[in-house]
Amino acid sequence: MEMTDLLTFSTVARLGGITRAAEELNTVQSNVTQRIKALEAEIGTALFERHSRGMTLTGAGRRLLPYAQRMAALSREAVLAARDDGEPKGPLSIGSMETTAAVRLPTLLAEFHRRYPAVRLTLRTATTADLVAAVLDGSLDGAFVAGPIEHAELAATVAFTEELVLVTAQRWTSLAALRAGTPESGPTALVFRTGCTYRQRLEQVFTEFGWPSAVRFEFGTLDGMIGCVAADMGVTMLPRAVVERDHVHRDVNIHKLKAPHAHVETLFIQRRTAHQYSALQGFLACLDQQEASAAA
Repeated sequence: MEMTDLLTFSTVARLGGITRAAEELNTVQSNVTQRIKALEAEIGTALFERHSRGMTLTGAGRRLLPYAQRMAALSREAVLAARDDGEPKGPLSIGSMETTAAVRLPTLLAEFHRRYPAVRLTLRTATTADLVAAVLDGSLDGAFVAGPIEHAELAATVAFTEELVLVTAQRWTSLAALRAGTPESGPTALVFRTGCTYRQRLEQVFTEFGWPSAVRFEFGTLDGMIGCVAADMGVTMLPRAVVERDHVHRDVNIHKLKAPHAHVETLFIQRRTAHQYSALQGFLACLDQQEASAAA
């Protein structure tokens, strides 16, 4: 089996379609299709079921996927390990939730770039579920995700602790006013797509408030979501640090939540068996220094 075919297969499986896989792999859709067909022909069975909503794995595809992920990750690690002479340089792929990237990472990334200008850093934002999958399949060297994460193949360390708050338009001065002034079905929930931990927490809170059937409206950007909250389209749940940025908090109201919904740990995850080459070691050193400075 060609390694490129396995990488293409893993990417299509993770993203659920040819178009998104082609965009991530920086190639054309016909190339992705040809590689999937070649792999299916070599194995002798279909790996995907094609339908109007995209592509899902067959039984054979599900059995092949963990092997393909490990082989692709090992191939990339082998190249990086061979090139690693102890001086941080070359590619480093880090993933992050949108909220963490907006508030927690700018200072960290700037310091890392100042120290190690020879490292070509790539930052990808996605939901926690997608980031975990990307670390497991080796397309990311590490990622900032919402805890808890328990996986035998992942090592996780606490990077930040966030206070989660409910965010509404200014006219809602309290949670009591919100609950009294909305329909029985509840307000519209403004959320990131499925796989986001903050979305899961918000849905739990809505269920406790008696709004399990509230309408969900999905967003791809943080600023778009907060703008629609300010316009009274609905409510969302976000870390307090995100909402208290100077250009944001003047347009919305922040409502404190009770335990256990009020706090969440942001973890940095990496594969336990991955070679921790110099660029990643340098990144972790900068992260440790930032944590130490924040605690001082």
